[in-house]
Amino acid sequence: MKIAITGKGGVGKTTLASLLAQLYAQRERQVLVIDADPAGNLATALGFPPDLEESIAPIAEMEDLIYERTGAKPGQGGGWFRLNPRVDDIPERFSAEHRGVRLLQLGTVKKGGGGCMCPESALLRALVTHLLLGRRDVVILDMEAGIEHLGRGTARAVDALVIVVEPGKRSLDTARRIRDLAREINVPRLYLVGNKVRKDSDRQFIEAHSPDLPVLGFLSQSPEAIEADLRGEAAFDLAPALVEEARGILAKLEQAVL
Repeated sequence: MKIAITGKGGVGKTTLASLLAQLYAQRERQVLVIDADPAGNLATALGFPPDLEESIAPIAEMEDLIYERTGAKPGQGGGWFRLNPRVDDIPERFSAEHRGVRLLQLGTVKKGGGGCMCPESALLRALVTHLLLGRRDVVILDMEAGIEHLGRGTARAVDALVIVVEPGKRSLDTARRIRDLAREINVPRLYLVGNKVRKDSDRQFIEAHSPDLPVLGFLSQSPEAIEADLRGEAAFDLAPALVEEARGILAKLEQAVL
């Protein structure tokens, strides 16, 4: 399974990504989780110890690696550099593993925008392509509010693009924009997950305003998940009801995809 998770900032993409990753790890599957959200805290959500979390450096900030693989320094646009650098060794060399989940941080291109033609962008694009097309792991991609890391060449490799929403107009408007962009590059399967649901009326609101996408399920507003975040621990360990909701979402996703 190759799953990309996106949505408006703050809706809970990282919570869902961490829960799905740990459910797969519980099945003893090889799981690689990609933190592609510059504002993400996926290591914390997965319960990584602080020292292990600090050991993971974002790929986009590794100037020596970028120069070695592309032949150009970061931020150097308009010059000569390799568009298809070697990336196959990066996941093992620059990731960290905790409780059966391997985590890799992409980082972000700081100059010229996410679509700039620069060495660091070339390396990240090649890496994402390798992760989606060249690996047999379960790969879960926790993205920022959009699909910047997906291109036409990799979109078809994604088994599912899951858009996380919360009960609210802005969140669902963002979901519609993401849906339109994803369809333009032919992402094959798009789904919705509702998060921070407090009552039946929240579920009904999301279903009534869904942007013509199947709803896989809902994650409840969870005091235990908030407590886990405050303590720097995994919601998977402290919020059993949330885990069961995520288990149901995963079962429905696999039924639709596999």
